[in-house]
Amino acid sequence: MKKANELRKIEFVRDFTKYAAGSVLVKWGNTWVLCTASVSDKVPPFLKGTGKGWVTAEYSMLPGSTRDRKERDIKKLKQDARSTEIQRLVGRSLRAAVDMQKLGERMITVDCDVLQADGGTRCASITGGMVALEIAIRKLMKEKFIESDPLIHRIAAVSVGVCGGKPTLDLDYEHDSTADVDFNVVMTDDGRFVELQGTAEHEPFGYDALESLLALARKGLKKIFTLQKNAVNG
Repeated sequence: MKKANELRKIEFVRDFTKYAAGSVLVKWGNTWVLCTASVSDKVPPFLKGTGKGWVTAEYSMLPGSTRDRKERDIKKLKQDARSTEIQRLVGRSLRAAVDMQKLGERMITVDCDVLQADGGTRCASITGGMVALEIAIRKLMKEKFIESDPLIHRIAAVSVGVCGGKPTLDLDYEHDSTADVDFNVVMTDDGRFVELQGTAEHEPFGYDALESLLALARKGLKKIFTLQKNAVNG
């Protein structure tokens, strides 16, 4: 059993699929997410003719990813609100990593499919999505489709919370479902925030608690950035 200030075991299995420009299976404890990055010459209408590219994301949980089978969105003819919110978060986060002018007029779509869920699927999707995105961009550069590196920095995410009165890093489902405070922290590898999502589930929390949680998140993310770098270079 991991300690409150420890990460779960994180493993990136890169080149997990054959056809996507970049792919990685993220094994984050018992949460497993397949992240693939696909490249297209088509960009959204508002970017046509601008010379700028775009990065977007899609997120889904497969039927067997949870204890009770999750119904496919296509049966409801619409995506559920949680999946929509998460994929927008993943897209926003990954766009912060890229200079769209240097990317050129092309779009990279990062698909995050949850194979198994045990808390932290959005953090695993952002973190793994970044690895898949970087692999795809390195491939575009190697094949001379991109002249100048469009990556500004790496992006990663981790959850923190207050569980049983104790600041806790990297919440699994058991901790996440009972936490007094729950935070998702998205950061750049140079220590700046991309997005903070936090809430008090019961009692409001003070600034001291917030500082403790952010310090814990930074500690975990420092290790995660090293794992990302190793995965891309491996």
